[in-house]
Amino acid sequence: MNSKRSKYLNSYTEAAPLAVFRLLFGLMMFASIVRFWWNGWIEKLYILPKFHFSYYGFEWVKPLGNFTYLIFTICGIAALFVAAGYKYRLAIITFFLSFTYIELMDKTTYLNHYYFISVLSFLMIFLPAGAYFSIDAINDPKKGFQKIPCWCVDSIKLMLGIVYFYAGLAKINSDWLFRAMPLKIWLPSKYDLPFLGDLMQQEWVHYAFSWSGMLYDLSIPFLLLWKRTRLFAFALVVIFHVLTRVLFPIGMFPYIMIVSAMIFFSPQFHHKILKKLADWFKIDISIFDNNRRYFLKPKTRKILTGIISVFFVIQLLFPWRYLLYPGELFWTEEGFRFSWRVMLMEKAGYAQFKIVDGKTGKRFYVDNSDFLTPFQEKQMSFQPDFILEYAHYLANHFKKDGHQNIEVYVENYVALNGRASDPYISPKTNLLNFTDSFKHKTFILPFKDEIKGL
Repeated sequence: MNSKRSKYLNSYTEAAPLAVFRLLFGLMMFASIVRFWWNGWIEKLYILPKFHFSYYGFEWVKPLGNFTYLIFTICGIAALFVAAGYKYRLAIITFFLSFTYIELMDKTTYLNHYYFISVLSFLMIFLPAGAYFSIDAINDPKKGFQKIPCWCVDSIKLMLGIVYFYAGLAKINSDWLFRAMPLKIWLPSKYDLPFLGDLMQQEWVHYAFSWSGMLYDLSIPFLLLWKRTRLFAFALVVIFHVLTRVLFPIGMFPYIMIVSAMIFFSPQFHHKILKKLADWFKIDISIFDNNRRYFLKPKTRKILTGIISVFFVIQLLFPWRYLLYPGELFWTEEGFRFSWRVMLMEKAGYAQFKIVDGKTGKRFYVDNSDFLTPFQEKQMSFQPDFILEYAHYLANHFKKDGHQNIEVYVENYVALNGRASDPYISPKTNLLNFTDSFKHKTFILPFKDEIKGL
């Protein structure tokens, strides 16, 4: 075992695939930042709201008023530097820190693909992605390497494989496979799509999409790995993600996954891409083909491979943390985030908060629109950690207004995947008796149905 491990760690491959990945990743991230700014989402999501929902343990991460634009600027510039391979290590660290700060500012905006970008950019800190076809290699030939260890490319493949495979495992549940939920809710709304609109109304299409989506996620990493099926698999990647982009408003994620899947192709394929780019930009690509190997001292390699090994152990285990919590995952959402559970739920909620003077019994109801944007209110209404954080925020707000002996109650109903709304939190529960933590939230009422699966 040790000899095989040693042989693998000492094996080398062309640096071109990692260089293409770096270049396209940086450009896609820059486009994402520009798109976010262009659509006015910085102001809408981070500047205008009076209150921001925080991740537990990261309450200190907040928007910085108009300086929030500076964070996005830094992030965008860092993405361009990553693409160009200019001061790569500093650029990717800056991108990781700024992008992750942006995503931590308000958990209302949480999306799996934002988490994916943070995780991927963290991994890239430890990879020599600036060693080939980069400004760094042009400015200082000593930093240029044509060959890099195989694990540097394989680690990207493994990360993509985890995302796909875990997304597929998550789809093995009775709602997705045997009720075609939530696709049965979402797809009929696409009636106005040319050619596809009528199909989206057919129930058999909903089930076909559900089953094929599960099979696609589970199989695509292996199909991409095998040379004989790679071209077919990449065609499936393109079709799948283009279709999801047409059907669902999920931003840049489909394009990011299409571009990322290219890393499974041979070094020769990536050399052709770089040769074409070199011709366009009048770059002498031969200066990068120095046949030099990116060599790490044994101690440095041990540290790096140790960090990456721990990273992947966390990635493999962290999505299973939901098993530590009682109750239905889709109902409580405890352990739901950061686990590659993509588009599995359609939830809607109603939350009416009541502020009570515990001594006099005087009460009044809160107009959520006084404190939250419509988007924030929607997300808050069915997520227990949001509800709890908001209750404490309301208590602090009204204490400052002179109210005393405050108790906070909520009349809360939630509908999950087409089911009728059910009470989510008892209206007799004073939410101030609870604080946020990683422990099970005992104030959540039991789910009245069963969803079988992983």
